[in-house]
This record gives sequence, C-alpha cells and structure tokens, in this order.
Amino acid sequence: MNVVVIGAQWGDEGKGKIVDYLAEDAQYVVRYAGGPNAGHTIVVDGKQYALHQVPSGILYSDKSVFLGSGMVIDAEAFFNELQMLKDNGINWEGRVFISDRAHLILPRYRQMDKDRDAQRKRPIGTTGRGMGIAYSEKAHRDGVRLADLDWAEKMAEFDGEDKAYLDKYRDQLISMRVNMAAKMHEFKKAKANILFEGAQGAMLDLDSGTYPYVSSGASCAAGASLGTGIGPHDLDKIVGVFKAYETRVGNGPMPSEFNNESEGELCQYVRDTGREYGVTTGRARRCGYLDLVALRYACQVNSLDGLVLTHLDIYDAMDQIEACVAYNIDGKIVTDFPANVEELNRAEPILEKFQGWKTPLKECRDFNKLPKQAKEYIKYIEDYTETPITIVSVGYERNETFIRQNPWKK
Repeated sequence: MNVVVIGAQWGDEGKGKIVDYLAEDAQYVVRYAGGPNAGHTIVVDGKQYALHQVPSGILYSDKSVFLGSGMVIDAEAFFNELQMLKDNGINWEGRVFISDRAHLILPRYRQMDKDRDAQRKRPIGTTGRGMGIAYSEKAHRDGVRLADLDWAEKMAEFDGEDKAYLDKYRDQLISMRVNMAAKMHEFKKAKANILFEGAQGAMLDLDSGTYPYVSSGASCAAGASLGTGIGPHDLDKIVGVFKAYETRVGNGPMPSEFNNESEGELCQYVRDTGREYGVTTGRARRCGYLDLVALRYACQVNSLDGLVLTHLDIYDAMDQIEACVAYNIDGKIVTDFPANVEELNRAEPILEKFQGWKTPLKECRDFNKLPKQAKEYIKYIEDYTETPITIVSVGYERNETFIRQNPWKK
C-alpha cells in the first residue's frame, strides 16, 4: 500500500513527526521533493533529531529510506547529516539510497540563489540553499544527476570548484545510487507498504501555491508520483498535515497573519509556545489564525483523503480561539482561494470564534478524552473542509498522537 504525507499549509506543519509515526507500518520511506531547505523535527524518548534531506523513517532500524527523483541533493550537507545520525547512535549504513535521477546542488548555487533573490524587485525570501538554482538548471536541461556521475562526456564539462566537489563525493554517491523506477516496480510486486514524504507544503507548490512566493519543487500530492517513478493510479491514500494555526516563512501573502500592532502579544505567545523558529534557518516564522479558506483549497487540489491536525495543544491556556472562515477583499466576501497575489494581500480575514478548553491536552491519551470544546473545533474544521481529520497530535512525542482512521487500512 502507498500512503502520501504532504504539508497542507506553507510548510512546518509537523510532517516529520507524522512520517516518523506512520513509518512504523511501512517497509520503505521515500522522500519525493525538495532538498536541504526542508527541516523535519522528530522527538523520540525526549531526544530531538533535525532532518533536512534524509527521510524521517531513518530512525527505525528496520526501514530503508530513499531520496527520490524529484529531490535536489546537497551532497556535503547530506553526508554531514548522516554523520550526525551516526554520532547519535543511528546506524544508517545499507539503509539509505538515492534515485539515479535526482539532481545535485553545486556549491556555487548557494550564493547564486542569494544573489538572484536580492536582485528581485519582490524578493521571495529564499533559504539560500541553492534549491532554486538547481531546479532552474534542471528545467534548462543543464543540471547534473546522480546518473551522470559516470558519464565521462558530461563530467568533462565541469572544472575548478565544481569538478573538485563532484570528484570528492562521486564514489560515495554512486555507492548509494539506485534505479528508482525499477525499485518502485519491485516494491509494487512485493505488495510492500511505502510511505511517501513530502517537503514544504501545498501552498508552496510551484503550480498550485501562492506563485511566485513558492518553492521550486512539486510539494503537492502529485509530486509523489512525479518524484519517485510510479503513476498516480498507485497512490492509495493521501493525507495532509496542518497546524491548529497558520505559519509561514519568507515573503508572500498570508491573509490570516496576526496584526503586529493589535495582536503582537498573541503572535509572540503562539510563536514561543509552538517553537515557531525555522529548523533550517532559525528564522522566526510568521504566525496567524488557522486559514480554513486556504486549507479547504489544499484539500481540493490534492484530493486529500484525510487531514492530520498538529499543535492543537498550543491553545490549551486560551479562553477563546479564532479561525479564518472567509476573506473580505474590497468589500466582497470570498471563500474560494484566489490566485491573484494582490487580492490575497488586500484580503482581510473574517474570523469565527471558538470557546477554549483550558485543559492540558498532553495529558489525554485517547481522542475520546479530549475536552468537548477541542472536539467541536475539530468538527468545525472537518465540516468546513469536507475532509475528515484522521490523526490528531497534541505534542512532539510519538505517544502524543491519536489515530482516528489508520491510513494503512483500506
């Protein structure tokens, strides 16, 4: 069975934890998009692991993980990450593989990425990891893939720093290289459980996100097919992870963002309580009310079978919480998510109030034991998005997770 996990907002929704949680029932975990700009945090027995390129299932000693064809790989950062895992007692040797169709990020791409963003009239707010340049080179048909590392004519095109870099990591990369399409066919015949891990979020997808303030890869559900080597017909379940509120890193529209002047205290409370600082960059994330207009749009364009709600416990101490249920754009009430950036920038959130629960949700170990007010909030989200919330997370640990509908069951 093939299960896809995507972010249903602007990234940082808690995908790492959910992939780690669901990986227990998978044989293989495949990351299908993105690169070193992603930051997936996992907490196991009080110990925190920050992953960027290695799929989140690596913490299970019996799982093999794959970096898919849709990824762009920073080899230096990748091997540093593997060393970090080894230093923390995670034996990854023989369990980590990379698609031969994945592209490589060259060192000079990082500065090029920063320079290009600085020259834009409307900067994107890039992480500066070279992602955009790598994907641009890929689109221009000038990129370099793992499959090209033993293509003499292609390698002859590189000199200086580029050649030294590729030479340094060539043998290590080749030793981990696999034909991803062939592997996926092999897994299908074996009827294996495969978990597909997305990066960033649906609203940062190159086509369906808030363009041009998006990532360069396919962070949508369809990316699981594009970035691995299987057809969309073989994707059995798609779940989207979202937080009980909204965050965004970098520039771009965010209609439900807290107003710094009138809601600055609330913003800081959510940011600090939710630890809303980038795993990759350390940047403080922009915070706001849960945007149900955007969430319903993400459910629709990704055909989500279920939603995974995280960070619900952040609201434990609040008497009242609010969520955005529509936009006011130039006096018009809008409930369909617009493509026009100027309209999104002018959008004023229309908020619905909900009673708080004033109860520490971390003490609950069963969905049925959640307070009535929390259940009402969940039910409202389900009704609005027309999508069931199948998993609820109330903390960082694996056991602080409630399964309502197991995605591994048909």
